[in-house]
Amino acid sequence: MSLSAFPVPVRAVYNLSVPRFLTLIDENPNNKKTLRCGLCPHTCVLNPGETGLCGIRQNIDGKPSLPSYGFVTALATDPIEKKPLYHFRPGTEILSAGFTGCNLHCPFCQNWRISQKPGASGRDIYGSIYNPSKLLTPPGKPVEAVSYTYSEPLVHIEFLLDCMREARKASIANILVTNGCINTEAADEILSLTDAANIDLKCFSEDTYRNILGGKLSTVLDFIQLAFDKGVHLEITTLVVPGLNDSREELDRCRDFIVELETSGKNAGTFVPWHLSAYHPNYKMQIPGTDPASLITAANRAREKLKYVYTGNIPQGKDGNKTPCPRCGKILISRHSYKVDISGLSLKATSEGKVYFCNHCGEHAPIKW
Repeated sequence: MSLSAFPVPVRAVYNLSVPRFLTLIDENPNNKKTLRCGLCPHTCVLNPGETGLCGIRQNIDGKPSLPSYGFVTALATDPIEKKPLYHFRPGTEILSAGFTGCNLHCPFCQNWRISQKPGASGRDIYGSIYNPSKLLTPPGKPVEAVSYTYSEPLVHIEFLLDCMREARKASIANILVTNGCINTEAADEILSLTDAANIDLKCFSEDTYRNILGGKLSTVLDFIQLAFDKGVHLEITTLVVPGLNDSREELDRCRDFIVELETSGKNAGTFVPWHLSAYHPNYKMQIPGTDPASLITAANRAREKLKYVYTGNIPQGKDGNKTPCPRCGKILISRHSYKVDISGLSLKATSEGKVYFCNHCGEHAPIKW
């Protein structure tokens, strides 16, 4: 599926929704009608004509504005494994909607053309304008799940909330693929409408988040914890970058945080899959890519404490990334690239809705519909 409408420069799109999390700063001696954005930890202060660090949220003539509301840069049907989500509706296809802008500035971003400072220096970004209803009803077969993805979707939270409410009414699953770097009030609202999420845990260093990525580790950890506590199906991805976050100590801290998630709170016992992905040179970072052997070593070390650890962006060999049953050890799902064999699973209708079971021993599978 591709965008069917004519390309529109991002700066030509007009506001269609009431902005949230942008408030007027009263104590302004120059009467400039300055706004503060409370969506993420940057808490950008915007004078008239200025745009937040995300490149999306704006102050126009002293009024909060969302010039990119409904602006979609990519719309495609993807295998759900591409998100990656390995324990949510395996083997299915989902509608993926991409946007523009981001509140981080990772030097290795693979989607930098749409995420970093959209519209800056005359560099227009092309796409199409959608309202929520149009987005969720593309031509072809009915949509069963939609992911908000590619760049950072949460900087478009108003559009996401509108889409998610419409999706819930239509029994369409909402999936977030996000850096998770937004404040608690916004996080609580968006996660209440989220069925599944893959959240980036880019490292376990507050210094790296602050000085290299332009984010805040504690905010991301709080977002992940809140998603888990709310019962959102959760998977975590870490892009392993040589010299940045690939030390044994740092990856161990990431792993131990996930272990703590799985073993505490009201949802203790719920597995959280961890995806370790190989970095490849992109954007401003051109150092050599992650050594596949070192990624496999890191994954094997993580498996000493975590049941489900997967590697990505490297050749998988004949075995690929397999998911065993936690009870009998037989294979529930086999994957090779985006080819998926779910013959080890059975999906049954129960009083709790659709539930996956192991075809070998009958155990409730750690897979969610």
